[in-house]
Amino acid sequence: MAGEPEEKTVNTTRREWTVRHGDRDDFAEAMRVVGQALLAGEDLEARLERSRLLHDVVGYERLLVAVDDTEGSEEVIGSANHFPFEMTMPGGPVPVAGVTGVGVWPTHRRRGVLSAIMRRQLADIHEQGVRYAALWASEGSIYERFGYGVACHELDETSISSPHDVLRADAPRDPDLKVVLREPAAVRADLERVHDAFASTRVGQFRRTEPWWDRTLHDTPDRREGRSPMMAVVVYGAEGPLGYALYRTKARWADDGAQGEVYVQEIVATAPAVWTALFEHLFNRDLVSRVEFSFLPADCPLHHLLPDRGRAPAKLFPSLWVRLVDVPGALSERPYAAPFEGVLEVADRYAPWNAGRWRIKADTDGARVEATDAAPDLSLDVHHLGSAHLGRTSLTGYLRAGLITEHTPGTTARLDTALHRHDAPFCGVIF
Repeated sequence: MAGEPEEKTVNTTRREWTVRHGDRDDFAEAMRVVGQALLAGEDLEARLERSRLLHDVVGYERLLVAVDDTEGSEEVIGSANHFPFEMTMPGGPVPVAGVTGVGVWPTHRRRGVLSAIMRRQLADIHEQGVRYAALWASEGSIYERFGYGVACHELDETSISSPHDVLRADAPRDPDLKVVLREPAAVRADLERVHDAFASTRVGQFRRTEPWWDRTLHDTPDRREGRSPMMAVVVYGAEGPLGYALYRTKARWADDGAQGEVYVQEIVATAPAVWTALFEHLFNRDLVSRVEFSFLPADCPLHHLLPDRGRAPAKLFPSLWVRLVDVPGALSERPYAAPFEGVLEVADRYAPWNAGRWRIKADTDGARVEATDAAPDLSLDVHHLGSAHLGRTSLTGYLRAGLITEHTPGTTARLDTALHRHDAPFCGVIF
């Protein structure tokens, strides 16, 4: 229940503070803490106005705050929150805690405040029966110690300029597809339909509920950075909408003519010819000499469709971090690319129910995971499993770095093979 103290810690200067659940009244102070922790350039009222559009709908009951009450009144000195997502994992869409709003007031750092908040949050998530947590990290080294592993890399700020923005002659094209440009509100139902189909199969995507669509399409001058209002281009086939892109434009001029730019916030396609139609719409806008994409999947078709892929340099960056809150549950419900049997010894400082030895017997339909006293084949930390869980981060790198211990030769390679997925995970939304 909000307002009830849950955990007390005494720091090195003997000042007592408490971790408890927060509510809507605590949210402004929590946002104040997070703004200072993340060096936010925007004033608090502006951030609150935008954030409440979402949080007033999804609720505040998952908000955790650390409060210092030694001066006779409560001062919020730390916070963490999470969203109740349905996110696609290797076994399909499942509940996932989307961790957000984490921060500690600068004068209270390195006193155990964040550790206590994160430990309590993991216990809450586990009690709710949710097997995974995920987040975007402003600083990765913070979250690895809490059991999060970087599981997804995406393409960041990919751009291409004319005259190199022409697709291959053999790019798949379908003359029966219809391309329509509209204000997003006019085609919102079609955007939602496409994204639902996309998110249900792409690992790392979460189902976008109405408040999340409100957030995605929220389009005020302060969000445009001098660019145009957002537009939506939608591609239709006989069966309905098949893809879309959300973008803004910006007019620029130079001595040699127009140098306009297109900034693509999001692009989604469900078939090869749809990708071609969307790219060619964006590249063929009049007065435009450069197109920039905010986020793209690591396996996006763009570079395969360009005659010279070097003209659109690809820069990978770590995006989604994954935490296995319930190790045996998470490992048992995912499919495996190849059979695997072995004993994993898992260390987990912040979720002790995960720590111990687990025997896995897996095949392409799933796995049986049971506690065991048998000798381990591989010893590793829970964050290593989080990194590997989406199927594109290899445990072999950790082995070569000496960060995990292989007791039975070949176990790491066999587990990597079993966990691997050919499709790259992709989230594309910082939450």
